[in-house]
Amino acid sequence: MGSMRLSVSLLDLRPASKKAGALLCGLLLAAGAAVAQAAAEGGPDPAAEDEGTVRARAELVERVRLELELTRRETGNEAVDPKVLAAMAAVPRHLFVPEPLRDFAYQNRPLPIGYGQTISQPYVVALMTDLLDVEAGDRVLEVGTGSAYQAAVLAELVEEVYTIEIIPELAAQAADRLGELGYDTVHARHADGYHGWPEHAPFDAIIVTAASSHVPPPLIEQLAPGGRMVIPVGGPFATQQLMLVTKTADGAIRTRQVLPVAFVPLTRDRPRDRAGDGPPDGPPDGPEG
Repeated sequence: MGSMRLSVSLLDLRPASKKAGALLCGLLLAAGAAVAQAAAEGGPDPAAEDEGTVRARAELVERVRLELELTRRETGNEAVDPKVLAAMAAVPRHLFVPEPLRDFAYQNRPLPIGYGQTISQPYVVALMTDLLDVEAGDRVLEVGTGSAYQAAVLAELVEEVYTIEIIPELAAQAADRLGELGYDTVHARHADGYHGWPEHAPFDAIIVTAASSHVPPPLIEQLAPGGRMVIPVGGPFATQQLMLVTKTADGAIRTRQVLPVAFVPLTRDRPRDRAGDGPPDGPPDGPEG
């Protein structure tokens, strides 16, 4: 439900080339068009989408694009799909973070959302989404809804998203948020995501946003032939690797390590109630995984 990527610093925003500058302009136009469409369809509140917010989001997406380009040898991901960047330009990230932290929403960093969880760094969201290589008619399973930001990004790209959250408070908040913002192709439930959502399997792609010690067998079973799964694997106090899992047409499983990461652990049981463990009331001291 949140992550912190290791070792790569943020980049200066200045476009590296005329092509990059043109892309930034395109992202601004795409974000503006998304605002207008959302207003027409009863989506995100246009009052929250002033010109400064739209520009801040487009600038963030350009930073993410540059960092993806910088790390392409490290990740083995040659080029990000422009549709992924357009999806991120369309989703109002500030509406998916606690209100006291909205001034930080368009920084390329994870942010705490309460209950020991975070909203992932935008770079990681873009990378994981791109690795899924989804198509418009796909059905995607997400394990670890968190704030529902990743689910919203996926909803811009695919036909249906099924998302599971084990923390009841976050599950309820996410379902309400998705409904308020008009993401009616996202289906959310409160459950143990380790077991997936067999009633709606198979899935063309599966994304797991918390670290597991292994790839859960139920998720492998629910991945369609030809499908892809992206999951961080490793313990909370050990090196974790972002893994790309593919299932061939004949059902064979192949895996590839993509990048060292630091995610919160995949929770299997309902966490203990902790006094005061709700959304934070001030900015974080620094990036948190």
